[in-house]
Amino acid sequence: MELQDLHQKIVTLRGSKVMLDFDLAQLYEVETKALNQAVKRNIIRFPADFMFKITSDEWDIMRSQNVTASQNKRNVSNTPYAFTEQGVAMLSSVLKSDKAALINIAIMRAFVEIRNMLSYKNELSQQLKELKQELEVRLGEQDTQIIEIYDVLDKMMDKKGNDERKKIGYK
Repeated sequence: MELQDLHQKIVTLRGSKVMLDFDLAQLYEVETKALNQAVKRNIIRFPADFMFKITSDEWDIMRSQNVTASQNKRNVSNTPYAFTEQGVAMLSSVLKSDKAALINIAIMRAFVEIRNMLSYKNELSQQLKELKQELEVRLGEQDTQIIEIYDVLDKMMDKKGNDERKKIGYK
């Protein structure tokens, strides 16, 4: 499986990057029911920060946006499980096949790549903010200087200023 395909299966939910049970089952080439049964038999390995059940509202939003057509027919009361990066890693200890190990390696690489892209984006954003602040300071200094020059020119052009000047020459 290509990393690009895996990127599309990683979604953001409740502030975490997750993969849904049916996508993972498809990757591991097992039925979703079998994957979930294996997880339930080893539930101690899947705390809330590794796996959680999607609410009906979340599922409705996801179905309307980007979930595959075959999953749109899924029973609404039976919402999918979402697995965080740690939960996906834990699946390798539950699904003990060579295929599961290879898929887990690919998924972990996809999560790392996404994390690197987000880190780069945040770093770039921070650099842009710093540049903007630096420019604002520089422009602020220049604005002050321009205003001072304008004031001096304004005084020079002011007729009152010209009238107050002492006349020189013969009286």
